[in-house]
Amino acid sequence: MDEIGISAEVPDWSRERIERFWDPGKKMIRAVRRYQAARARGGMFGRLAARYWVLNHLWWSTICQSELHLTTKIGGGLRLTHPTGIIIHPEAVIGVNCMIFHQVTLAGPVVLGGHVDIGAGAKLIGPLKVGDHAVIGANAVVTQDVPAGATMAGVPARVISRRTV
Repeated sequence: MDEIGISAEVPDWSRERIERFWDPGKKMIRAVRRYQAARARGGMFGRLAARYWVLNHLWWSTICQSELHLTTKIGGGLRLTHPTGIIIHPEAVIGVNCMIFHQVTLAGPVVLGGHVDIGAGAKLIGPLKVGDHAVIGANAVVTQDVPAGATMAGVPARVISRRTV
C-alpha cells in the first residue's frame, strides 16, 4: 500500500462490471478477457468459445471504432470511459485500475503502471514506461518515460507536477 491507501497490485473488478445494456467499452473489455480465457482453456470447446469471442470483439470494436487487440495484456479494473477511437498496440501492457479516455493512442510497446489516467486525445509513442498513479493530460504527446505520480501535459509532453506515491 502507498500513502494514499491504494495498492497498485489489487484490481478493482467492479470498474469492469457491465451495468446496463449499452455499455460498449465494458463489453469490448469482456470480449478480450473471455477470448484470452477460452484460448488458455484449450481443447475443442475452448477453440469454439474463442471464435465466438472473436466475433463479439469485432462487433464491439466496430461500434467503438477502437482497436484493443485480443492479445493485449490488461490488468484488472481497466476503464474505457468513452471508448471511441482508442488505439492500443498489441504489445502494450496496461496495469491495474487504469482509465483511458477517447481518441487515445498507445503506439508501440507502451507499459502503463497501475492507476494511470490518460486524458482524451493523448498519444503515447513507445517504447516507454508510465509509472504508477501518473496522469497524462488531454492531447499530450508523450515520447519519454513518465515517472510515478507525475502529471504530463503538452506537445511534446513534459512533467507539470509531481506527487509522492
